[in-house]
Amino acid sequence: MSCTTILAGKKATYDGSTFAARNEDSGSGSFMPKKFIVVSPSEQPGKYRSVLSHVEIELPEHPMRYTAMPNATEKEGIWAAAGVNEVNVSMTATETITSNERVLGADPLVRYLPEKDGQEEQAGGIGEEDIVSITLPYIRSAREGVERLGMLLEKYGTYEMNGIAFQDMEEVWWLETIGGHHWIAKRVPDDAYVIMPNQLGIDSFDLADALGEKKAHMCSADLPRFIEENHLSLSFDGTLNPREAFGSHSDADHIYNTPRAWFIARYLNPHSFRWDGENADFRPESDDIPWSFVPERKLTVEDVKYVLSAHFQGTPYDPYAKYGDPAKRGCFRPIGINRNNFLSLVQLRPSLLPELCAIEWVAFGSNVFNAFVPFYANVNRTPDYMANTGERVTTENFYWANRLLGALADAQFSLCKSHIERYQAAVPIEGYRILHEYDERIGAGDVRGGDAVKLLEEANERIAVMVQEKTDDTLDKVLYEASCQMKNGFSRSDA
Repeated sequence: MSCTTILAGKKATYDGSTFAARNEDSGSGSFMPKKFIVVSPSEQPGKYRSVLSHVEIELPEHPMRYTAMPNATEKEGIWAAAGVNEVNVSMTATETITSNERVLGADPLVRYLPEKDGQEEQAGGIGEEDIVSITLPYIRSAREGVERLGMLLEKYGTYEMNGIAFQDMEEVWWLETIGGHHWIAKRVPDDAYVIMPNQLGIDSFDLADALGEKKAHMCSADLPRFIEENHLSLSFDGTLNPREAFGSHSDADHIYNTPRAWFIARYLNPHSFRWDGENADFRPESDDIPWSFVPERKLTVEDVKYVLSAHFQGTPYDPYAKYGDPAKRGCFRPIGINRNNFLSLVQLRPSLLPELCAIEWVAFGSNVFNAFVPFYANVNRTPDYMANTGERVTTENFYWANRLLGALADAQFSLCKSHIERYQAAVPIEGYRILHEYDERIGAGDVRGGDAVKLLEEANERIAVMVQEKTDDTLDKVLYEASCQMKNGFSRSDA
């Protein structure tokens, strides 16, 4: 599953929040409808069975409530994708990442093998379908999330290479799988942000810390032996660069992956390095773009939405450009692509009541054309407009309305751009206004427990009504522009 992830520590953001954001994108030629829901403890199974790999896992008792962004249809499983649990711990899973032949030969992925020629079925490992559902309801910190998922990976293995983010009020951690059973995890520095574009990304790692105090690194217990026995470290000085040891550097990476990291870092750190020209420090195809950066200024929600919607605007590679060399337009895979399923940013705000601190920003469809909507996460249900997605195309839910909006606006980009820009600004402006109102009502009124939840759900309903009105209005405007450009149009009227 192709995706792009942005993580930020609490000293790197405008309000001291931790950020964890990810685009989930469908594979080439496919589009998966998504919805935004709440999973209650009563809906969580005692034994989990994967649809794709058939692995069965006994789950702990007493799961917690959590939000999720599952597939609208479960023929391929749940794919809960991203969410926040009731103690304000978040995770997003997964960023599909790359590896190399040496790693996968030494620790093969755990593939599902169906019954065949008298051989019994062999269950596969865990994967993106499963990871949120078997982890998020049971963890009370980001660090606990790493520990639980690490245990599950060692016990059951995985059938794919993945990166997973865990977040609480204090810490953000990034975990990467290595082969079928091994893993590493690194804490995002408090003053930094991390970019992950479908590659194994961690570029430095302290094994002594991971096997000792675990201040900022964790890993599977036998990782040093695994590295040594299979001659995986490529450094001359004994340091470990996981990207070199466990990752890939293919021609495909230079078209599909590294250009996304280049654009995001170029936008957020424009003066820190030379990004363009013959003497550039980093180019779109560079394999050594750092995993983390200290930003030149504090990051905002709007920054995250902009870079995760990017189509290389302002560069020669923009597919919508009307300038520069036509041969360069669209040569790299955009971040905001036609097959974005959703974008989720969890913002854990400090100095607020626990009921108020978790905001989940949500967008569906192609990020170039959609709007970012904030919702309180500590609720028992989400608005129907966000939760009722099915296979039927309809403007009565946010997913399909945005898919339609993007398809229409893309075909007439120049004519529709102003409508989209106004829409993308109007929705979060009104969303912020409603958040400020309810933050004050709940915080100042000493509202707690069930009463607070009711008010949060009321706020979410108001936000959903607002965004539906603005989405419908924008769809009307874009439909008009597209209709006027139909090839069967004719200027003479019947009147």
